[in-house]
Amino acid sequence: MVNIIDTTLRDGEQAQGAAFSIMEKINIARLLDSLGVYQIEAGIPALGESEQVAISAIANLGLKCRVSTWNRLLLGDLRASFQCGITDLHIAVPVSDLSIQDRFDHNRLWVIDCLKRALRYANDHGCRVSVGAEDASRADPSFLLEIALLAQEMGAERFRYCDTLGVLDSICTVNRLNSLKNSLTIELEYHGHNNAGMATANTMSAIAAGIKYVDTAVGAPGMRAGNASLSELANALKVNYGVDLFLQREILTQLNAYVDQVTKASIKQKKITSFHRKPLKLVKRTYRGTA
Repeated sequence: MVNIIDTTLRDGEQAQGAAFSIMEKINIARLLDSLGVYQIEAGIPALGESEQVAISAIANLGLKCRVSTWNRLLLGDLRASFQCGITDLHIAVPVSDLSIQDRFDHNRLWVIDCLKRALRYANDHGCRVSVGAEDASRADPSFLLEIALLAQEMGAERFRYCDTLGVLDSICTVNRLNSLKNSLTIELEYHGHNNAGMATANTMSAIAAGIKYVDTAVGAPGMRAGNASLSELANALKVNYGVDLFLQREILTQLNAYVDQVTKASIKQKKITSFHRKPLKLVKRTYRGTA
């Protein structure tokens, strides 16, 4: 059984120029639920009020699928998710030394301490938690395993392996995930990026390695080169492996067309707005995560 965690509303909206209105997010969530995905990653509550309004509205739709949010290790992020009515939390953890040192100016001990605090806080509030290893494909395998074992011991239900910069190929994906899986009892989840054009192929390899939870986006948008395409994955699994995701094909066609339409519209609007604006001083961009 392959379970789809769709990240169109979170990672997909981090594609350059992409931005969904609150109603567009609600429509996408409804279509994803009708499609039959296992879980929707609805967004990042810590981004602010507009994002929180959209996530709260999705949480109140009464969908059959699970609805989760993406959070940093900060307790403030978790509280923002609670305020949206969400108790399915994804907590992202930097695991490569490059990420820990260059982006956060901290060390491995800081990561461990923050993760313990976040998981303890989530457990105290009765949450279901997945822990995401940001930049796992460039991490020290021993530290990656240490973080995975900590997540397992503290009750997380899944551990997400993120090929954040899309550096893996299919063979490496299988080898890395098999090595990790053999040392854990926690369920693994795979999250691929398309920097080298391998996101869908690597996701298929993860499934071949026995991973039951994989991340996709409708039309493959996402940060930098995007994520694994839900349509591509569904078709490739059916043709090559005889695996049926049992998704509603007519709804998938409708969903692809809708996301394509609203994404193009938002990019066009941004170009028009930018053309009429006076030049602005550069400001530091709000951190939105990289997994």
